[in-house]
Amino acid sequence: MNRVVEAQVALLMQGSEFGDPEIKRTMAKELQERLLRAQAEGRSLQVYCGYDATRPDLHLGHTITLRKLRQFQDLGHEVTFLIGDFTTRVADPSDQDGLRPQLEEEQIRENARTYAGQAFKILDPDRTRVRHNGDWLSTLSMEQVLKIAGSFTVGQFLARDSFRKRSAAGDPIWLHEFFYALLQGYDAVALRADVQLGGTEQLFNLLAGRKLQEAYGQDPQVCITFPILMGVDGHTRMSKSAGNYVGIAEAPEAIYGKIMSIPDQVMIDYFKLVTRWTPDQVGQIEADLAAGRIHPMEAKKRLAWELVDCYHSSPAANAAAERFERVHQKRKLPREMPEMPVGEPMAIPELLVVAGMCQSRSEGRRLVHQGGVRINGEPVESIDHVVAPGEKVLQAGKRRFVRLVPPE
Repeated sequence: MNRVVEAQVALLMQGSEFGDPEIKRTMAKELQERLLRAQAEGRSLQVYCGYDATRPDLHLGHTITLRKLRQFQDLGHEVTFLIGDFTTRVADPSDQDGLRPQLEEEQIRENARTYAGQAFKILDPDRTRVRHNGDWLSTLSMEQVLKIAGSFTVGQFLARDSFRKRSAAGDPIWLHEFFYALLQGYDAVALRADVQLGGTEQLFNLLAGRKLQEAYGQDPQVCITFPILMGVDGHTRMSKSAGNYVGIAEAPEAIYGKIMSIPDQVMIDYFKLVTRWTPDQVGQIEADLAAGRIHPMEAKKRLAWELVDCYHSSPAANAAAERFERVHQKRKLPREMPEMPVGEPMAIPELLVVAGMCQSRSEGRRLVHQGGVRINGEPVESIDHVVAPGEKVLQAGKRRFVRLVPPE
């Protein structure tokens, strides 16, 4: 085998995970063959990954595939950043124990508005095609839908873990949920893809793309899947719907603070999956932690600094680190915080909404009940608390501060 191609395969398959070693061997072999053929034909591979617009944020879990897409770009291949505006309407049942809520078209459009800009924190914008799968899925005729559906059996879907559990429990499985994999699979046909990336929970959908490509007379794509990143709670996968995520467009202090809150046992996975650190560097810090040469808090600070630097800058990472130490370790107020003029007495739930610390008064009341609201460092114990005008510091949670000031 061409040694250059051999090195490329090793790089591009690095970090991949399939569950079944035989599938991984098959995909690695097919990637080699596809690269050699493309090299002989003097063309680039067509590589893509899709991202549904269920929330307005891309998060650290998404960066696993985004970084791999960037590696394909750096090797000269054509990359498509696919926004799943149509598949978001169907709602992905993968790795779900129940029906995922369907979103309205306007909400999906608003969620997706800044996706490309966020992705360009990692991808090269000059070498990235941004597509929306609504461009082709919304135009499918009933005849085409029947052809797509005719490539699969109900038994294949019911064998999926999420559907099998729901079926055994007597929970409903809605017909449109089956169509998610079919429609995502058709993306591979529309893009004439050579390679598709995804998380391990997406393997069924990616393999559906291979099956449909064969039905449409195309060579089946190579599927490469990657491990799932645990959320900041350390218990469930990072997801927008669960709210346990770190958005890559979030403020530096928010990224830093969230990373400092992750449980120690998932820290190494973050180093492995979402940083620029090499396997040797990660191995060294893992060994240092095991030997007690570095405290977990110090390792986590390095991780938090690295991630703020990735998506903002080194000065922003330094400032976020200083702020964390000042506010959370030394229990002092941050040096800088936004100011909001208050000219009349205001009930605390309303004040939290006006200050942008929560989206509704009911959410503000819950925050108070949970002990998450402070005025000048003192906890607010009643939702009936009224804040009088005058300079004071309003705090919500551990990281959000607003200085209340008299109007000019």
